[in-house]
Amino acid sequence: MNGQITVARDAGIATVALSNPDKLNAVNAAMWCQLRDAFLTLGQDETVRCIVLRGAGEDAFAAGGDIEEFLTVRATLDDALHYHEELVAAALNAIRDCPLPTVAAIRGACVGGGLEIAGCCDLRIAGASSRFGAPINKLGFSMYPGEMAGLLALAGPAVVLEILLEGRILSATEALQKGLLTRVVDDEKVFDEAAACAARIAAGAPLVARWHKQWVKRLQCEEPLSDAERRAAFDFLATEDYREGLDAFLAKRKPVFKGR
Repeated sequence: MNGQITVARDAGIATVALSNPDKLNAVNAAMWCQLRDAFLTLGQDETVRCIVLRGAGEDAFAAGGDIEEFLTVRATLDDALHYHEELVAAALNAIRDCPLPTVAAIRGACVGGGLEIAGCCDLRIAGASSRFGAPINKLGFSMYPGEMAGLLALAGPAVVLEILLEGRILSATEALQKGLLTRVVDDEKVFDEAAACAARIAAGAPLVARWHKQWVKRLQCEEPLSDAERRAAFDFLATEDYREGLDAFLAKRKPVFKGR
């Protein structure tokens, strides 16, 4: 199969892999659809507490979209709108809006669509030799606004314009300095560090993780919190996990959270 999205589950952690080995995991139209479906499905799975998103193999996270198919999937204006809105932006929105915590584990190239995908994750852990950018000015097309939103929210207009106007490829160190990454580790430690990060997240109260994501998103809106929202911020008081967390703390033992 020419490109696919694979999903594996283990101990409450799901691993989603971008797999198109002959093209450095470039994401084609079918993969965008599969990526959207994978995150929509996992977001409803109460047995999953964290999602790790990575590229298959060790050579690339994703080297952008599959340019070779652009002559067919973006042949007309209507085709281009469908591709970028219904396929690409829909997949990115599914990642960005996923209620579960998401961690991107990045080795190698993270370019174009790959950078857009990583930018929609909550945390990004990259190898020291990984590289980042969106040199589409050299291909004669612009980034679709629906795809730019995640990068803009992550790094701000100055960094996004630098990436798009210069078309320069950034090192992991520079990407970290510009706010595109959470942390950088040795290449051979990327997947272990991502797994350890996911395990730390999964060990916490899952409802709390969802609420933290919800409130971070809500607080980015200018509209002040309503009385109902302020009261809802204390919904945790009625959960079993809250009682378990307090009991475990007082008993000096590790809590066992059940997401209830």
